Amino acid sequence: MQLFTRSRQLSDPTESGADPDDGPAETPEHPVSSAGTPEPSEETPDGPASTRRDRWRRDHPRAARGVTVGTTVLAGALLLFALLVPNRVERLAPEAFLRIPAEGVLLATLLLALPPRPRRITAVVSGALLGLLTVLKMVDMGFHQVLARPFDLVLDWILFDDAAEFVRESFGRSGQILAVIGVIVLFVALLVLMTLAAVRITNLMVRHRPAAARTTLVLGVVWITCVTLGVQITGVPLATKGTAEMLGNRAEQVRAGLRDARVFEQEAAVDAFAGTPPDQLFTGLRGKDVLFTFIESYGRVAIDDPAMAEPIDAVLKEGTGTLKAAGFESRSGWLRSPVTGAGSWLAHSTFLSGLWIKNQQRYRSLTTSDRMTLTNYFRKTGDWRTVGIVPGVRRAWPEGKYFGLDHIYDSEHLGYQGPYFSWTPVPDQFTMEAFERLEHGRKDRQPIMAEIILASSHNPWSPNARMIDWDDLGDGSVFHEIKKEGTDPAEVWQDPEKVRTEYRKSIEYSLRSLTEWMERYGDEDTVLVFLGDHQPVPTVTAGSTDKDVPITIVARDEKVLDRVADWNWTDGLKPAPDAPLWGMDEFRDRFMTAYGPRGGRPGGGSGGASGATG
Repeated sequence: MQLFTRSRQLSDPTESGADPDDGPAETPEHPVSSAGTPEPSEETPDGPASTRRDRWRRDHPRAARGVTVGTTVLAGALLLFALLVPNRVERLAPEAFLRIPAEGVLLATLLLALPPRPRRITAVVSGALLGLLTVLKMVDMGFHQVLARPFDLVLDWILFDDAAEFVRESFGRSGQILAVIGVIVLFVALLVLMTLAAVRITNLMVRHRPAAARTTLVLGVVWITCVTLGVQITGVPLATKGTAEMLGNRAEQVRAGLRDARVFEQEAAVDAFAGTPPDQLFTGLRGKDVLFTFIESYGRVAIDDPAMAEPIDAVLKEGTGTLKAAGFESRSGWLRSPVTGAGSWLAHSTFLSGLWIKNQQRYRSLTTSDRMTLTNYFRKTGDWRTVGIVPGVRRAWPEGKYFGLDHIYDSEHLGYQGPYFSWTPVPDQFTMEAFERLEHGRKDRQPIMAEIILASSHNPWSPNARMIDWDDLGDGSVFHEIKKEGTDPAEVWQDPEKVRTEYRKSIEYSLRSLTEWMERYGDEDTVLVFLGDHQPVPTVTAGSTDKDVPITIVARDEKVLDRVADWNWTDGLKPAPDAPLWGMDEFRDRFMTAYGPRGGRPGGGSGGASGATG
């Protein structure tokens, strides 16, 4: 009877605790591979490749064992990497990988508990999802490095097209193609490798089910204990559920993105100046040329950072002094941009529309609406010619019509025959001289309202242009030699300090281009408003999360600055650290109120500040 029972246990794997789907038991005739499948014997006609592999394993058992163990270890490391790798570069440290992921413990428990077929499906799906999770974390790293925020699963897809275009313009068509191919290969490789790793580790756990179950139980108990006691390694919690928290945050982000469209529609419907008659708009600026000028990436860090403060301060003091000698006065304050690192068009549209344009969805909604911007309102009066100087635009820009500009000069229509300076198509000094030649310097013209974008301080800040005699600018060909004097971006971006140095130099150049133009060509009827659009990338801000940018008004007519006396801005081109700080969306209504029929009195005119910083 005992012999019969023993024989039945050997013939029926379910009686001995084995899983019937785990593959055949190992026998001398059919040895079992590490994947749980029978290895073909020499007599098995599985083809030459299989025969050579089996012969190699038989002839080199230690090497074969090493390959098997190494592959298994690599598979486990890949899965742990997917679960533990942070989504920010600055958090990549050894201690980040010395943690117990709750998601890994729960997944192992689930795989051990499932029947064979659902287990195989779960292993494949889990591997693919871990591959996608790893891709998402890597994308987040890039977004944090450039935009100081994670990737938005609803609203940020269009930015990949902009990123590809930036790579093409900075490193050429071949660089763009290589970058795109590299991204695609990495994406596919991660999905495939993570899936294979999940399947391999699942098979290993099932083959050693008792040991796997005990290990999972121990890890679960340790995780709970570490959470309860708050155990940490160099300040990092030993037990983590970071992946689950990250996915929860993303789910909420998606819901918020879907709700935001309705919220924005309600905000955009409120415009304090919508019913104002044209002859009641900008009455304090009639007869003036009004220039709204954005300096790319001119952020608070350029003024406050100790490594940049002294040279930038010298440029601002010099500019304040030379403008004052030419009869101009200036006032400066701070605005808070909706973006940092990149996304200039969101900042520009926030400033001009009086709405908080914090994402691409809002931008699209705005530019397809009838919301009036500063430029639209100037055009509505009929007393200004509205023009856009946008050297960074190199292809069709249909949104330009929305901003109410009578004429737009892009990089192809400024007469520039010089080289690109990395991303920058036209140096700022040439841009300002072109504006003088094409619009401001024309005789018998009506007043101008201009939106001018100065792009020389655009990332990657290498090589930089430098100031030359204005009479030597010509068609810009002189910049070919100047570019040769500049730095190599590939070398600069290997060292964060070099990046910061080149950024600072680019801001100095942009400021000098603007202030020298004002000194050279400005007159009694010139009103200049210039500001930064956003802070530079985190490499330059050194981790700062504030989004403040300087803003300045320059005019020779003292009545212009008297209108904003109650703003309490700082005298000169440099705002004091404690100068007023407003949301960038507040400026439109404050400006229109200050230069309306009743001056800058709070609540006067046809509307007040919105204050909707979102």
